[in-house]
Amino acid sequence: MGQSQLFGGMIWGMSFALHEEAITDRRSGRIMNANLGEYHIPVNADVPPLDVITVEEHDPHVNALGIKGVGEIGITGSAGAVANAVWHATGVRVRRFPIRIEELLTQL
Repeated sequence: MGQSQLFGGMIWGMSFALHEEAITDRRSGRIMNANLGEYHIPVNADVPPLDVITVEEHDPHVNALGIKGVGEIGITGSAGAVANAVWHATGVRVRRFPIRIEELLTQL
């Protein structure tokens, strides 16, 4: 089962929504935070408890080993889910990622 892949995908989507931001130099176009020391990604303490619920299926056409990669599936809805949670909590519709408290406060 791909439970660990789905957990990773959900954490990656949350990271996209709340943490990750590539900062570019407007003059040179160079990425200014191109290493993990400066590029903010979540650590264990940043991740809330998560649940993965899957539906068992039989797919005879997948491949000879019956293996599927599912990590990316967890990413697709996570950022939107975080943005919708912010909207429900604040009434502010988020249009840019990462979601910053400063931007929310200016719209309230």
